[in-house]
Amino acid sequence: MQVFRHSPTTHPAPLALAIGNFDGLHLGHQALLAKLVETARQYQITPAVMTFEPHPREFFTPHNAPARLSSMREKLECFEEVGVEKVFVCRFNQAFAAITAEAFMQDVLRHDLNANTILVGGDFCFGAKRQGTTQSFIDNGFQLVDFPPVQVTGQRVSSTLVREALAAGDLIRAEALLGRPYSISGKVVHGAKLGRQLGYPTANVHMRHERPALTGVYAVKLDGLNGVANLGVRPTIGGVPKLMLEVYVFDFDGNLYDRHVHVQFFHKIRDEMKFESLDALKAQIARDASAAKDYFKNRS
Repeated sequence: MQVFRHSPTTHPAPLALAIGNFDGLHLGHQALLAKLVETARQYQITPAVMTFEPHPREFFTPHNAPARLSSMREKLECFEEVGVEKVFVCRFNQAFAAITAEAFMQDVLRHDLNANTILVGGDFCFGAKRQGTTQSFIDNGFQLVDFPPVQVTGQRVSSTLVREALAAGDLIRAEALLGRPYSISGKVVHGAKLGRQLGYPTANVHMRHERPALTGVYAVKLDGLNGVANLGVRPTIGGVPKLMLEVYVFDFDGNLYDRHVHVQFFHKIRDEMKFESLDALKAQIARDASAAKDYFKNRS
């Protein structure tokens, strides 16, 4: 899979192009991507994706932007897995936001990308002041591939629903919307080694999510290994400025440093809280680990 951080001057081969933020890669996104690959095969053209970094709402309203569900790396991993061959990551800045709907269609999609077959969500809007709609593509001669929205329990699947489920600690609902357990991936980095001092050595996973959709203590799997994780600011030891994901993997004494890992979230045990002492924190970690072990024992 090729990844472009800008639009090429001219793209020789025609593309079937899916456009969107794809935050969370939920069932609706997966259906769109499956249709993209199917359509590209049908017309013998290249399946491609255009996505944006940062999220447009992070650009326009940075203090009121939605929680991030997926890092760019996580999105790219998913795109490659389903068969996307080219990804165009557009830097969403003032210049990009100012492109009119007409210029976006004619200059970017037609001229630069040679993309006449377009796949987007039904509520997709584009161009300066969101003037372009799905009907704009049709009116300008693009082939707009239509597909019905994906629903779960009578609701249209969306990134907003996934965020709401995660914020409420409803991991079962989130999994139903995603088609898989919610996960965060990142590189294991060195930390303060406090967990080791308390008898619970943790893998400190460096996150790209500045505003993750969930916090607290969870029963998790790290690359398939059962464990318990805390995602928060460590208030007992004075707090940290950025949320940290720390995973205690059960019955494991190997070295995870510098490894890129995937942490799947299965069950919320409790909210993060501040304890009066490290001894009280240690006792609570023991209870959390026991609760996570019981969850996996009852789940199997």
